[in-house]
Amino acid sequence: MKKLFLAVAIMGFVTTPLAANEPWGDMKTLEENVRKGTYGTVTSVLIMEDGKTVYEGYFNGADATTLHNTRSVTKTITGLAVGAAVDDGVMRMDTPAATFFTDIAPFENPDPRKFDVTIEDLITMTSVLECDDNDNFSRGTEARMHNVEDWASFFWDLPIRGYPGWMETPATAKYGRVFAYCSAGIEMAGWAVERATKTRFQDYVKTKFFDPMGIERFEWQENGLGQAHKSGGLSLTARGLAKFAEMQRSGGVYGGRRVLSAAWTAEAVKPRAVINAEAGTEYGYTWWLGGYEISDVQFKTYFMTGNGGNRVMIMPAHDLVVVITKTDFGQRGMHQKTNAFFEQEINARLARRAN
Repeated sequence: MKKLFLAVAIMGFVTTPLAANEPWGDMKTLEENVRKGTYGTVTSVLIMEDGKTVYEGYFNGADATTLHNTRSVTKTITGLAVGAAVDDGVMRMDTPAATFFTDIAPFENPDPRKFDVTIEDLITMTSVLECDDNDNFSRGTEARMHNVEDWASFFWDLPIRGYPGWMETPATAKYGRVFAYCSAGIEMAGWAVERATKTRFQDYVKTKFFDPMGIERFEWQENGLGQAHKSGGLSLTARGLAKFAEMQRSGGVYGGRRVLSAAWTAEAVKPRAVINAEAGTEYGYTWWLGGYEISDVQFKTYFMTGNGGNRVMIMPAHDLVVVITKTDFGQRGMHQKTNAFFEQEINARLARRAN
Protein backbone atom coordinates (compact mmCIF):
# COMPACT_ATOMS: atom_id res chain seq x y z
CA MET A 1 0.00 0.00 0.00
CA LYS A 2 1.16 3.50 -0.78
CA LYS A 3 0.03 6.59 1.07
CA LEU A 4 0.88 10.15 0.23
CA PHE A 5 0.26 13.31 2.21
CA LEU A 6 1.21 16.67 0.74
CA ALA A 7 1.94 19.88 2.61
CA VAL A 8 2.86 22.10 -0.29
CA ALA A 9 1.05 23.58 -3.28
CA ILE A 10 1.27 21.19 -6.23
CA MET A 11 -0.83 21.42 -9.39
CA GLY A 12 -3.10 23.96 -7.73
CA PHE A 13 -3.76 21.84 -4.60
CA VAL A 14 -2.89 23.09 -1.15
CA THR A 15 -2.93 20.57 1.70
CA THR A 16 -3.29 22.15 5.12
CA PRO A 17 -1.61 20.34 8.06
CA LEU A 18 -4.05 17.59 9.06
CA ALA A 19 -3.98 18.17 12.82
CA ALA A 20 -5.46 21.62 12.31
CA ASN A 21 -8.43 20.35 10.35
CA GLU A 22 -10.80 18.51 12.67
CA PRO A 23 -12.72 16.38 11.92
CA TRP A 24 -10.08 15.41 9.35
CA GLY A 25 -7.07 15.43 11.69
CA ASP A 26 -6.96 11.74 12.64
CA MET A 27 -7.63 9.48 9.67
CA LYS A 28 -6.21 6.29 11.15
CA THR A 29 -9.64 4.67 11.32
CA LEU A 30 -10.29 5.45 7.65
CA GLU A 31 -6.95 3.96 6.66
CA GLU A 32 -7.48 0.85 8.78
CA ASN A 33 -10.90 0.32 7.23
CA VAL A 34 -9.44 0.70 3.75
CA ARG A 35 -6.69 -1.81 4.56
CA LYS A 36 -9.31 -4.31 5.75
CA GLY A 37 -11.30 -3.88 2.56
CA THR A 38 -14.34 -2.55 4.38
CA TYR A 39 -15.16 -0.28 1.46
CA GLY A 40 -13.90 -2.56 -1.31
CA THR A 41 -10.67 -2.08 -3.25
CA VAL A 42 -10.02 1.62 -2.67
CA THR A 43 -7.22 3.23 -4.65
CA SER A 44 -7.58 6.87 -3.56
CA VAL A 45 -9.44 9.16 -1.20
CA LEU A 46 -9.25 12.92 -1.56
CA ILE A 47 -11.19 15.36 0.61
CA MET A 48 -11.38 19.09 -0.04
CA GLU A 49 -13.06 21.55 2.32
CA ASP A 50 -13.71 25.10 1.17
CA GLY A 51 -11.27 24.66 -1.70
CA LYS A 52 -8.38 23.24 0.35
CA THR A 53 -7.25 19.64 0.39
CA VAL A 54 -7.55 18.34 3.96
CA TYR A 55 -6.85 14.69 3.24
CA GLU A 56 -5.22 12.84 0.36
CA GLY A 57 -4.42 9.16 0.56
CA TYR A 58 -3.47 6.49 -1.98
CA PHE A 59 -3.82 2.76 -1.55
CA ASN A 60 -3.42 -0.61 -3.24
CA GLY A 61 -0.53 0.47 -5.45
CA ALA A 62 -1.90 3.85 -6.55
CA ASP A 63 -0.23 7.23 -6.11
CA ALA A 64 -0.87 10.86 -7.03
CA THR A 65 0.01 10.20 -10.68
CA THR A 66 -2.30 7.20 -11.13
CA LEU A 67 -4.96 7.57 -13.81
CA HIS A 68 -8.17 6.07 -12.43
CA ASN A 69 -10.65 4.43 -14.77
CA THR A 70 -13.86 5.63 -13.12
CA ARG A 71 -16.14 4.45 -15.92
CA SER A 72 -19.44 6.39 -15.94
CA VAL A 73 -18.00 9.33 -14.04
CA THR A 74 -17.12 10.34 -17.61
CA LYS A 75 -20.82 10.89 -18.32
CA THR A 76 -20.91 13.90 -16.00
CA ILE A 77 -17.87 15.41 -17.71
CA THR A 78 -19.59 14.91 -21.07
CA GLY A 79 -22.55 16.79 -19.61
CA LEU A 80 -20.23 19.62 -18.63
CA ALA A 81 -18.97 19.72 -22.22
CA VAL A 82 -22.57 20.16 -23.35
CA GLY A 83 -22.74 23.10 -20.95
CA ALA A 84 -19.64 24.61 -22.50
CA ALA A 85 -21.18 24.29 -25.98
CA VAL A 86 -24.36 25.95 -24.71
CA ASP A 87 -22.25 28.73 -23.19
CA ASP A 88 -20.51 29.08 -26.56
CA GLY A 89 -23.87 29.53 -28.25
CA VAL A 90 -23.49 26.61 -30.67
CA MET A 91 -26.33 24.51 -29.24
CA ARG A 92 -29.38 24.83 -27.04
CA MET A 93 -30.97 22.38 -24.67
CA ASP A 94 -34.12 22.29 -26.81
CA THR A 95 -32.16 21.62 -30.02
CA PRO A 96 -33.40 18.41 -31.68
CA ALA A 97 -30.37 16.14 -31.35
CA ALA A 98 -31.07 14.28 -34.60
CA THR A 99 -30.33 17.43 -36.58
CA PHE A 100 -26.64 16.78 -35.88
CA PHE A 101 -26.90 13.32 -37.49
CA THR A 102 -28.71 13.94 -40.78
CA ASP A 103 -25.77 12.38 -42.63
CA ILE A 104 -26.78 8.93 -41.34
CA ALA A 105 -30.52 9.37 -41.93
CA PRO A 106 -32.93 7.85 -42.71
CA PHE A 107 -32.91 5.88 -39.49
CA GLU A 108 -34.26 2.39 -39.05
CA ASN A 109 -37.57 2.07 -37.20
CA PRO A 110 -38.60 5.45 -38.65
CA ASP A 111 -40.74 7.61 -36.40
CA PRO A 112 -41.14 11.40 -36.37
CA ARG A 113 -40.70 11.41 -32.60
CA LYS A 114 -37.02 10.69 -33.09
CA PHE A 115 -36.68 14.24 -34.41
CA ASP A 116 -38.30 15.56 -31.24
CA VAL A 117 -35.55 14.12 -29.02
CA THR A 118 -33.64 17.10 -27.65
CA ILE A 119 -30.16 17.53 -26.22
CA GLU A 120 -31.87 17.87 -22.83
CA ASP A 121 -33.56 14.49 -23.31
CA LEU A 122 -30.17 12.90 -23.94
CA ILE A 123 -28.34 14.32 -20.92
CA THR A 124 -31.25 13.59 -18.57
CA MET A 125 -31.53 10.01 -19.91
CA THR A 126 -35.20 10.53 -20.69
CA SER A 127 -35.44 10.16 -24.46
CA VAL A 128 -38.21 8.07 -26.03
CA LEU A 129 -35.77 5.68 -27.69
CA GLU A 130 -35.67 2.15 -26.27
CA CYS A 131 -32.37 2.29 -24.43
CA ASP A 132 -31.81 0.97 -20.92
CA ASP A 133 -28.45 -0.40 -19.74
CA ASN A 134 -30.13 -1.88 -16.65
CA ASP A 135 -32.50 -4.06 -18.69
CA ASN A 136 -30.77 -7.02 -20.28
CA PHE A 137 -33.67 -7.31 -22.73
CA SER A 138 -33.28 -3.74 -23.98
CA ARG A 139 -32.11 -3.34 -27.55
CA GLY A 140 -30.11 -0.27 -26.54
CA THR A 141 -27.80 -1.56 -23.81
CA GLU A 142 -24.23 -0.34 -23.57
CA ALA A 143 -22.93 -3.87 -24.11
CA ARG A 144 -24.78 -4.14 -27.42
CA MET A 145 -23.51 -0.72 -28.49
CA HIS A 146 -19.93 -1.78 -27.82
CA ASN A 147 -20.38 -4.75 -30.12
CA VAL A 148 -20.87 -2.56 -33.20
CA GLU A 149 -18.61 0.00 -34.83
CA ASP A 150 -21.08 2.79 -35.63
CA TRP A 151 -22.48 3.95 -32.30
CA ALA A 152 -24.48 6.81 -33.83
CA SER A 153 -26.45 4.53 -36.13
CA PHE A 154 -26.86 2.08 -33.26
CA PHE A 155 -28.64 4.72 -31.19
CA TRP A 156 -30.75 6.42 -33.82
CA ASP A 157 -31.88 3.10 -35.32
CA LEU A 158 -33.43 2.02 -32.00
CA PRO A 159 -37.24 1.71 -31.83
CA ILE A 160 -39.44 3.96 -29.70
CA ARG A 161 -39.76 2.66 -26.16
CA GLY A 162 -43.07 1.40 -24.82
CA TYR A 163 -44.80 2.34 -21.57
CA PRO A 164 -46.80 -0.67 -20.35
CA GLY A 165 -49.65 -0.02 -17.91
CA TRP A 166 -47.53 -0.83 -14.86
CA MET A 167 -44.93 1.82 -15.74
CA GLU A 168 -44.97 5.56 -15.36
CA THR A 169 -45.27 7.64 -18.50
CA PRO A 170 -43.92 11.12 -19.15
CA ALA A 171 -47.47 12.38 -18.64
CA THR A 172 -47.67 10.94 -15.10
CA ALA A 173 -44.02 11.14 -13.97
CA LYS A 174 -42.62 13.81 -11.70
CA TYR A 175 -40.88 16.44 -13.86
CA GLY A 176 -42.63 14.96 -16.92
CA ARG A 177 -39.73 12.63 -17.68
CA VAL A 178 -39.13 8.88 -17.29
CA PHE A 179 -35.52 7.97 -16.54
CA ALA A 180 -33.78 4.99 -18.15
CA TYR A 181 -30.01 4.61 -17.81
CA CYS A 182 -28.76 5.03 -21.38
CA SER A 183 -25.04 5.25 -22.13
CA ALA A 184 -25.69 5.45 -25.86
CA GLY A 185 -27.67 8.66 -25.41
CA ILE A 186 -24.76 10.27 -23.56
CA GLU A 187 -22.49 9.24 -26.41
CA MET A 188 -24.83 11.07 -28.81
CA ALA A 189 -24.84 14.20 -26.63
CA GLY A 190 -21.04 14.27 -26.69
CA TRP A 191 -20.98 13.60 -30.40
CA ALA A 192 -23.44 16.44 -30.95
CA VAL A 193 -20.97 18.71 -29.13
CA GLU A 194 -18.26 17.55 -31.50
CA ARG A 195 -20.37 18.30 -34.54
CA ALA A 196 -21.72 21.61 -33.22
CA THR A 197 -18.25 22.91 -32.34
CA LYS A 198 -16.55 21.32 -35.37
CA THR A 199 -13.85 20.21 -32.94
CA ARG A 200 -12.82 16.72 -31.96
CA PHE A 201 -14.49 16.02 -28.59
CA GLN A 202 -11.22 15.22 -26.81
CA ASP A 203 -9.71 18.50 -28.02
CA TYR A 204 -12.78 20.51 -27.03
CA VAL A 205 -12.72 19.11 -23.48
CA LYS A 206 -9.00 19.79 -23.23
CA THR A 207 -9.44 23.42 -24.35
CA LYS A 208 -12.48 24.11 -22.21
CA PHE A 209 -11.54 22.24 -19.03
CA PHE A 210 -8.16 20.56 -18.87
CA ASP A 211 -6.11 23.58 -19.90
CA PRO A 212 -7.77 26.23 -17.69
CA MET A 213 -7.83 23.88 -14.69
CA GLY A 214 -4.25 22.66 -15.11
CA ILE A 215 -5.12 19.01 -15.81
CA GLU A 216 -2.14 17.54 -17.63
CA ARG A 217 -2.58 13.81 -16.97
CA PHE A 218 -5.53 12.09 -18.64
CA GLU A 219 -6.30 9.25 -20.99
CA TRP A 220 -9.24 8.73 -23.35
CA GLN A 221 -10.39 5.35 -24.55
CA GLU A 222 -11.59 5.46 -28.16
CA ASN A 223 -13.95 3.30 -30.19
CA GLY A 224 -13.11 1.62 -33.49
CA LEU A 225 -13.72 4.86 -35.40
CA GLY A 226 -11.28 6.82 -33.21
CA GLN A 227 -14.00 8.67 -31.32
CA ALA A 228 -13.65 9.33 -27.61
CA HIS A 229 -15.64 7.01 -25.38
CA LYS A 230 -17.81 9.76 -23.89
CA SER A 231 -19.91 7.68 -21.52
CA GLY A 232 -17.16 5.85 -19.68
CA GLY A 233 -13.68 6.10 -21.15
CA LEU A 234 -11.88 9.02 -19.49
CA SER A 235 -9.21 8.29 -16.88
CA LEU A 236 -8.02 11.07 -14.57
CA THR A 237 -5.99 11.39 -11.40
CA ALA A 238 -7.84 11.85 -8.12
CA ARG A 239 -6.81 15.51 -8.19
CA GLY A 240 -8.13 15.91 -11.73
CA LEU A 241 -11.49 14.49 -10.67
CA ALA A 242 -11.56 16.80 -7.66
CA LYS A 243 -10.90 19.82 -9.86
CA PHE A 244 -14.06 19.17 -11.87
CA ALA A 245 -16.08 18.88 -8.69
CA GLU A 246 -14.53 21.97 -7.14
CA MET A 247 -15.28 23.94 -10.31
CA GLN A 248 -18.93 22.86 -10.13
CA ARG A 249 -19.11 23.61 -6.39
CA SER A 250 -17.74 27.10 -7.04
CA GLY A 251 -20.36 27.91 -9.65
CA GLY A 252 -18.15 27.36 -12.69
CA VAL A 253 -14.99 29.03 -11.39
CA TYR A 254 -11.68 27.28 -10.75
CA GLY A 255 -8.53 28.97 -9.50
CA GLY A 256 -10.13 32.39 -9.93
CA ARG A 257 -10.88 31.70 -13.59
CA ARG A 258 -14.35 31.18 -15.02
CA VAL A 259 -14.60 27.82 -16.75
CA LEU A 260 -18.39 27.44 -17.09
CA SER A 261 -21.17 29.96 -16.64
CA ALA A 262 -22.83 30.26 -13.25
CA ALA A 263 -26.14 29.79 -15.05
CA TRP A 264 -25.14 26.39 -16.44
CA THR A 265 -23.71 25.03 -13.20
CA ALA A 266 -26.91 26.04 -11.39
CA GLU A 267 -29.17 24.47 -14.02
CA ALA A 268 -27.07 21.29 -14.16
CA VAL A 269 -27.93 20.27 -10.59
CA LYS A 270 -31.64 20.97 -10.68
CA PRO A 271 -33.69 17.75 -10.60
CA ARG A 272 -35.01 16.72 -14.01
CA ALA A 273 -35.99 13.07 -13.48
CA VAL A 274 -36.48 10.55 -10.68
CA ILE A 275 -34.07 7.63 -10.52
CA ASN A 276 -35.22 6.00 -7.27
CA ALA A 277 -38.11 7.65 -5.45
CA GLU A 278 -37.73 5.48 -2.35
CA ALA A 279 -34.06 6.38 -1.97
CA GLY A 280 -34.66 10.02 -2.91
CA THR A 281 -32.24 9.83 -5.85
CA GLU A 282 -32.89 12.13 -8.80
CA TYR A 283 -30.99 13.20 -11.89
CA GLY A 284 -29.98 16.56 -13.33
CA TYR A 285 -27.84 17.27 -16.37
CA THR A 286 -25.70 14.12 -15.92
CA TRP A 287 -25.35 14.85 -12.19
CA TRP A 288 -26.82 12.41 -9.68
CA LEU A 289 -28.73 14.19 -6.92
CA GLY A 290 -29.17 12.76 -3.46
CA GLY A 291 -29.00 13.68 0.19
CA TYR A 292 -27.63 12.88 3.61
CA GLU A 293 -28.60 13.60 7.22
CA ILE A 294 -26.50 15.16 9.95
CA SER A 295 -28.03 15.58 13.42
CA ASP A 296 -31.57 15.24 12.01
CA VAL A 297 -30.92 17.90 9.37
CA GLN A 298 -31.20 16.95 5.68
CA PHE A 299 -28.60 18.18 3.20
CA LYS A 300 -28.28 17.86 -0.59
CA THR A 301 -25.49 16.25 -2.57
CA TYR A 302 -24.49 16.27 -6.23
CA PHE A 303 -22.26 13.51 -7.47
CA MET A 304 -20.64 11.65 -10.35
CA THR A 305 -20.67 7.89 -10.08
CA GLY A 306 -19.25 4.97 -12.01
CA ASN A 307 -18.89 1.20 -12.10
CA GLY A 308 -16.57 -0.16 -9.44
CA GLY A 309 -18.02 2.08 -6.75
CA ASN A 310 -16.21 5.18 -7.98
CA ARG A 311 -17.73 8.45 -6.80
CA VAL A 312 -17.00 12.17 -6.87
CA MET A 313 -19.25 13.87 -4.34
CA ILE A 314 -20.10 17.52 -3.74
CA MET A 315 -21.64 18.35 -0.37
CA PRO A 316 -22.40 22.05 -0.85
CA ALA A 317 -23.75 22.83 2.62
CA HIS A 318 -20.44 21.70 4.11
CA ASP A 319 -18.24 23.10 1.31
CA LEU A 320 -16.93 19.59 0.72
CA VAL A 321 -15.66 17.71 -2.30
CA VAL A 322 -14.88 14.03 -1.74
CA VAL A 323 -13.29 11.69 -4.29
CA ILE A 324 -13.14 7.93 -3.78
CA THR A 325 -11.77 5.71 -6.54
CA LYS A 326 -12.10 1.94 -6.55
CA THR A 327 -11.48 -1.01 -8.86
CA ASP A 328 -14.37 -3.32 -7.91
CA PHE A 329 -15.79 -3.33 -11.43
CA GLY A 330 -18.98 -5.34 -11.80
CA GLN A 331 -18.84 -6.65 -8.24
CA ARG A 332 -21.90 -7.05 -6.07
CA GLY A 333 -22.13 -4.41 -3.36
CA MET A 334 -19.60 -2.04 -4.97
CA HIS A 335 -21.85 1.02 -4.60
CA GLN A 336 -23.19 -0.04 -1.22
CA LYS A 337 -19.64 -0.18 0.13
CA THR A 338 -19.05 3.33 -1.18
CA ASN A 339 -22.23 4.44 0.60
CA ALA A 340 -20.82 2.91 3.78
CA PHE A 341 -17.61 4.89 3.31
CA PHE A 342 -19.56 8.14 3.21
CA GLU A 343 -21.70 7.20 6.21
CA GLN A 344 -18.79 6.12 8.39
CA GLU A 345 -15.91 8.32 7.25
CA ILE A 346 -17.58 11.55 6.13
CA ASN A 347 -21.08 11.93 7.58
CA ALA A 348 -20.12 10.55 10.99
CA ARG A 349 -17.23 13.02 11.24
CA LEU A 350 -19.49 15.90 10.26
CA ALA A 351 -21.98 14.80 12.90
CA ARG A 352 -19.31 14.79 15.60
CA ARG A 353 -18.28 18.30 14.63
CA ALA A 354 -21.90 19.45 14.72
CA ASN A 355 -22.27 18.11 18.23
